[in-house]
Amino acid sequence: MDLWNKLEEVETTYRDIETRMSDPAVASNPSEMQVLGKKHVELVPLMDAWTEYKRIVREIDESREMLSTETDEEMRAMAKDELATLETRRDELEHDIHILLLPKDKDDDKNVVIEVRGGTGGDEAALFAADLYRMYTRYAERERWRVEILDANETGIGGYKEIVFRIEGNGVYSKLKFESGVHRVQRVPVTEAGGRVHTSAATVAVLPEAEDVDVEIRTEDLKIDTYRSGGAGGQHVNMTDSAVRITHLPTGVVVTCQDERSQIKNRAKAMGLLRTKLYDAMLREQQDAMAAERKGQVGSGDRSERIRTYNFPQNRVTDHRIGLTLHKLDQIMEGDLYEMIEALTVADQAEKMKHFAA
Repeated sequence: MDLWNKLEEVETTYRDIETRMSDPAVASNPSEMQVLGKKHVELVPLMDAWTEYKRIVREIDESREMLSTETDEEMRAMAKDELATLETRRDELEHDIHILLLPKDKDDDKNVVIEVRGGTGGDEAALFAADLYRMYTRYAERERWRVEILDANETGIGGYKEIVFRIEGNGVYSKLKFESGVHRVQRVPVTEAGGRVHTSAATVAVLPEAEDVDVEIRTEDLKIDTYRSGGAGGQHVNMTDSAVRITHLPTGVVVTCQDERSQIKNRAKAMGLLRTKLYDAMLREQQDAMAAERKGQVGSGDRSERIRTYNFPQNRVTDHRIGLTLHKLDQIMEGDLYEMIEALTVADQAEKMKHFAA
């Protein structure tokens, strides 16, 4: 189907939604209004761009007609300038419309659970894991998102063997979904007296938070254990069996939560984490089924893939998937991830557009 015919079809759908939303019978049905309202909001940017595009095309036709009939040189010069401006805007709108027509990731608006684990490199890897956690929390602060630790396994020198945390806000997954993979660091460890640059790594997994409707969990499939919390957190942590461990028997997935003093709160958080992990496993199965198509995509989510290198002596960070190098590592570690995220998003859109055009 021709792209512009497709847009005419989408516009018909959009107008139909508006008509239905103004129907008193529909307006009195909250669930139907919610569904229609969500679809309407999703289509507004595309319809705005399409409306402006049609206006620009009409004005281009008028300018060309003026050029073909006008004899006054000054008026012709003005028409040429206006035509050039209009054609530039038309091309911009065509690009925007192609982007807006791309299939949206259904999880883009979801909150996320992020798991950061120290990999090769011992204590230095654990310290780097803590640095990555801090980097993401700094970025979340800039975005005014809420961060909540679900589970953490600390080392004695301020690092994390593993830390699991939740980020809540608008469009969190759309911004952070490209962070999954192996992050490598090159720097002089604080424990290294000789001043030699060491290489170590940490693994990041970004999971879209599952909702109740995404995954069904049966009570009989769960094994729930309680135990006394350990690690930092005050005297209360070792006084009661507040920590919770849940095992999903059919899959063997195990989650723990010991961040809260209350066993009930830890159990609720652990159930949310289990639901998210099972949803993530389901998504990964679907992605594996499309492995051939996925190879060229930025957001493949392969957590064994080395995606980025952080070189502290050179203040440099390189994302290996898109070949981007930025010499502002100090700013990035303080949460200034905007340029990196924008570049990854654009690269992913470009890859999707190739498939869309095909």
